Amino acid sequence: MASVVVSPTFFRRSSSSSCSINLRVRAKPLRRRLDSSSFAPSPLRCGMMEPLEFGNGSPPVIPILNDKMSPGLLVSPQTRGTGGNHDSRLRIFSGNANPALAQEIASYLGLQLGKIKIKRFADGEIYVQLQESVRGCDVFLVQPTCPPANENLMELLIMIDACRRASAKNITAVIPYFGYSRADRKTQERESIGAKLVANLITKAGANRVLACDLHSGQSMGYFDIPVDHVYAQPVILDYLSSKTISSDDLVVVSPDVGGVARARAFAKKLSDAPLAIVDKRRHGHNAAEVLNLIGDVKGKVAIMLDDMIDTAGTIVKGATLLHQEGAKEVFACSTHAVFSPPAVERLSSDLFQEVIVTNTIPVPEQNSFPQLTVLSVANILGETIWRVHDDCSLSSIFQ
Repeated sequence: MASVVVSPTFFRRSSSSSCSINLRVRAKPLRRRLDSSSFAPSPLRCGMMEPLEFGNGSPPVIPILNDKMSPGLLVSPQTRGTGGNHDSRLRIFSGNANPALAQEIASYLGLQLGKIKIKRFADGEIYVQLQESVRGCDVFLVQPTCPPANENLMELLIMIDACRRASAKNITAVIPYFGYSRADRKTQERESIGAKLVANLITKAGANRVLACDLHSGQSMGYFDIPVDHVYAQPVILDYLSSKTISSDDLVVVSPDVGGVARARAFAKKLSDAPLAIVDKRRHGHNAAEVLNLIGDVKGKVAIMLDDMIDTAGTIVKGATLLHQEGAKEVFACSTHAVFSPPAVERLSSDLFQEVIVTNTIPVPEQNSFPQLTVLSVANILGETIWRVHDDCSLSSIFQ
């Protein structure tokens, strides 16, 4: 059984809403003689005044993409425009890290991906050239810094530099997965804080804003000297779980460590206010953990283990083993970022998990697929965020 790619349609708008979204702008007026009236400021209005409606009241429609369909294409719930890139100052460019996700985002916005040339010289150096004008444009560069992290990070920096030198008005680095985010503090002597260093590099390269998804810790936002919009993938996972025929009385949300309690508590509150359990562990080194105890009751319940990323899967597998020992009926593993470093696939494909639910912030190659794996798309939530940033609208209503 192959992995399933799911694009939840959790964005729904009221039929009575007068709010409309499109990317068409008024044609520029003919050049005329300059006078005092030419400099009168024109009021700006936000085109989105109402929050999005989530479809938790009724079973969501979850389209399944199969091999016969174009991979990663999303049909926008509302037509954004029909004129393509020439109708707007909004531009979406993709690096080589996750072009499928970038294509989904562009499709949601009713745009075509910007034309860009990225190649490697014989010695491995990266060359970037924009194939279209971005002068005065609002540019969004979609590039997660996933493995190979150093290659993708350097590619992002050079893309930012190319846009800056091409006189882009605003440059937003859309980083669905922010690498080096785990190096966010000093826990031992003579350690580096890689997250701060990477934040400085992105800022100095010329980015005006960063859009990141489910950072490892919120403090990473403070490392940037530019605005950071933090997007959460929880609505996507919640919408998918709402389609499951699981009684709310049987649910329990489990945090795999003490550091993830706040994330798990917020998730449990939105998931029918489910009870919370915590796995107590002691970490002896990087990618090495030992589970010691379970705080909470999971006997006879369906456990939803929630984490921001799955790397080698050591922590989540040991946690699932403990949950089964404590009498859990089923265990679902939910994570935003599927890093899947070896031997993660071998560990996750065991019979410990009823299902492993991740998102496509990081591309999951075919060799990393296994029967229990389900991949959800975050393209529409990222696309909606990009549009609101471009249109100077509030983002908070998306996650309420």
